[in-house]
Amino acid sequence: MALSHELPIYKDTYKLILLVFEYTKEFAREYKYTLGQDMKRDSIQLVRSIYRANRNSDKRQYLEEFLDNFEILKLEVRLCADLKLISIKHLAELSKMLYIIGKQATAWKNRNN
Repeated sequence: MALSHELPIYKDTYKLILLVFEYTKEFAREYKYTLGQDMKRDSIQLVRSIYRANRNSDKRQYLEEFLDNFEILKLEVRLCADLKLISIKHLAELSKMLYIIGKQATAWKNRNN
C-alpha cells in the first residue's frame, strides 16, 4: 500500500486546496467567511477521505464520502463563477483540477467495487 501523500489523487487534490486557498483570499468580505470558508473546509475534507480510503481495506465508504464532498465543491466553484467571485482564468484552473481529480476518484472507486 502506497502512502496516501504519494498517490497522484492526493497530490492533485493538494494542488486544488492550494488554489482554493489562494483564490478565496480575494473574495469580498460578504463571501470570504461563508462560501470561502466552506470551500476551504470541503477541499480539506477531500484529503481526509483519500487518507482514510487508502488506509482501510474497505475503501467504498470513504470513496463515496470523497465523491459526495467533491460534488459539493464543484457546486461551490460553479457558484463562485456565477457570482463573479473568481476570474475566468481561475475558473479554468479549478475546473481542470476538478476534472483530473474526478477521473482518478471514479477509477479508484471502480477498482474497489
